[in-house]
Amino acid sequence: MYSYINNIFYLKQKEGGGVQDNTLADNGYSDNYIVTISCPASSGIIAAVSGFLASHDCNINEMAQFDDEEIGCFFLRARFQIRTSSDAAISIEGLQQEFVGIAEDFEMKYAFHDEHKPMKVLIMVSRFDHCLADLLYQKSKQNLNLEITAVVSNHLDLRPMVERAGIRFVYKPVTRENKARMEEELMEIIEETDTELVVLARYMQILTDNLCQKLKGRAINIHHSFLPGFKGAKPYHQAYKRGVKLIGATAHYVTSDLDEGPIIEQEVQRVDHTFSPKDLSVAGRLSETIALTRAVRYHIERRVFLADDKTVIFK
Repeated sequence: MYSYINNIFYLKQKEGGGVQDNTLADNGYSDNYIVTISCPASSGIIAAVSGFLASHDCNINEMAQFDDEEIGCFFLRARFQIRTSSDAAISIEGLQQEFVGIAEDFEMKYAFHDEHKPMKVLIMVSRFDHCLADLLYQKSKQNLNLEITAVVSNHLDLRPMVERAGIRFVYKPVTRENKARMEEELMEIIEETDTELVVLARYMQILTDNLCQKLKGRAINIHHSFLPGFKGAKPYHQAYKRGVKLIGATAHYVTSDLDEGPIIEQEVQRVDHTFSPKDLSVAGRLSETIALTRAVRYHIERRVFLADDKTVIFK
C-alpha cells in the first residue's frame, strides 16, 4: 500500500513540478535558469525584471510573485532560458553582472541558479528509515535533483542501506558530554562538502542554538502532528487513547525553538476508531515521508522564501 500510494503521489507531483524538459532547447535556447528575488515592496519591480530578461533575449517560461503587505516585502521567482542562437547571446555570468543596477535600484536580495545543477544535500538520521528510504528512492528515479554528500547518524542501524546506495555514511554517536564537539565535526563535513541543505530525516537529537543559527534557512526537519497535540513518549499511543480523528506531519526549517520553525509543508490524514496505535504509526510515517520529500523538492527548486517566521512558497 505504501509504495502504491507514494508512486501515485510522485507521478502527480512530477506532472506539476520538478525539473522539466526544455521545450525551446532545440530552437536555440539554453537550459533553464532560475532567478529568485526579495526586496521592499514597490511598483515597477515585475516590469523591471521581465523587461531586463526580454532585453537580453531571454524566454520566461514561468514566473510567480507575491507582495506581503504585512511585512512590506516583495518576492519573485522566474524561470527562464537564454537565446543562444543570437550573435549577441549573453552568458548567465554576464546576465548576473548586468542585473546589479536593477538590484541596487530596488534594494534586492537576489540569486541566479542553474536549474539542472544538483543541490548538495546532507541527510541526518537515527534509527527510523522511512524518510531516508524515500529520499534515496526519489533521487534514484531522478524526481529530486540533488547530490547526497553524506548521511550522518548517531546510530549504525541504517549504515547498510546507505552504503548499498554508494553514499558516504558517517557515524557520529552523540552524548551530553561530546555534543558540542560532534556538532563542530558536523559543520566541518558540511563545509568540506559544500553542502547547501541539511535534511533531518527523523534525526532524534536536538540541535544546539549555535548550530541552528549556522544552518538558518538551510536545514529542514520533520515531525508528527496531531489534533490535539501530544508531546513526549509514545505520541501515537496517546493519540489512540484520546480518539484523535486527524493526524499528520509538518516539515519546517530548523530553529532553536523545537519544532516551531517556519513551516514549509504539512500533510494531514483522517483516521477513526478502527486505527490501532500501530495503524496510527504507519499512517503517520506515510505523512512524514510525503511532507518531508515535498518540502525538500520545494527547497531545491528554489520555491521557498523566508518571510520573518513564515514562508512564501511558489508551487
